[in-house]
Amino acid sequence: MQFLDEATIRVQAGKGGNGALSFRREKYIAKGGPDGGNGGDGGDVILVADGALNTLVDFRYQPAYQAKNGTPGSGRNKTGAAGEPCYVKVPVGTTVIDDETEEVLGDLKTVDDTLLVAKGGHRGVGNAAFKSSTNRAPRKTTPGALGEQRRLRLQLKLLADVGLLGLPNAGKSTLIGQVSAANPKVADYPFTTLVPNLGVVRIGTDSSFVMADIPGLIVGAAEGAGLGAQFLRHLARTRILLHLVDVLPEDGSDPLQNARAIEAELAAYSGALLERPIWLALSKVDQLDEAALAALREQFVQAFPDRPVYCLSALGDIGVQQLARDLMQALTAERERLLEDEAFAQYSETLQERISADVFAHSQKMRAQHRAAKDDDEDWDDGDVEVVYVNE
Repeated sequence: MQFLDEATIRVQAGKGGNGALSFRREKYIAKGGPDGGNGGDGGDVILVADGALNTLVDFRYQPAYQAKNGTPGSGRNKTGAAGEPCYVKVPVGTTVIDDETEEVLGDLKTVDDTLLVAKGGHRGVGNAAFKSSTNRAPRKTTPGALGEQRRLRLQLKLLADVGLLGLPNAGKSTLIGQVSAANPKVADYPFTTLVPNLGVVRIGTDSSFVMADIPGLIVGAAEGAGLGAQFLRHLARTRILLHLVDVLPEDGSDPLQNARAIEAELAAYSGALLERPIWLALSKVDQLDEAALAALREQFVQAFPDRPVYCLSALGDIGVQQLARDLMQALTAERERLLEDEAFAQYSETLQERISADVFAHSQKMRAQHRAAKDDDEDWDDGDVEVVYVNE
């Protein structure tokens, strides 16, 4: 299935039913009085988080959703039926933004979460409601109100416990393919990963966590270079960031400088994201001898003294299982602490809000740059350009 993590849709809530203008007409009963009923309320548009979905691609083919209108009232004080609501299924982890006001309407973080995005129009009132001691035969009614109409931007942030980051061809796809049932594209050239991949890593029979692999980052990613920044939002809800560093890059670059460059891009994208636990993994270590690997690892330990540093080779099955077990142990300990330590739980929630704010701000910045570039193209004047046709 094609992966799509951003989509724009239009939603239209139902119109309220009109109030009825009616008077009671029965044999032998003169001047029966008004009996026009009220209309029904228009249907709402409601988004629902569905655990079976993991992409927004369906919205590319069906971008418009409309709830049912309420039916008009009728005589004998009959109230019209309310319009049926329109339930729109979205993946868990979807952020909903009003595309016109840029207001974040909400996040659907867990299965079956709901979000009202367009309120149905209020029902109209029939003439029976306007009867009074001084107005026994009112002819006044009110029409049903129009339902809300909105243009929404849906942004998907995949839910994962561990997020992989690193330069292209650092071994991220190979690792997730080794420790889970995920089957990402793997090749001996960079930028083989074009969309995020999720894999479930099972440790024993009753322990597991979800790992996310995103396209590799390059220098300038925070300003829009490459594909990585487009998918960095998928790291926003991860608990641990696992930074893979190729110990022997094909371009001859320094692994330590590469690691610092990637973290500089991460900081430019979201300073709050750097407060997440970051683990370092030196990948493809089977390409170095023991002495060279030990020296390189020592450089990383000194440069990042507060972080775990692992040496692994997914193809050579070196250090992979130990890394997976340690990740599972750390995630389990964090989950227990979230339940027991109220201050830590509050800090985690605040940190998540800060990361989400950074992600939204970066998204707005990229959209503004895109609009500015588009405006420049439209304003370009080709009146002074000489067009030459060459006959061959």
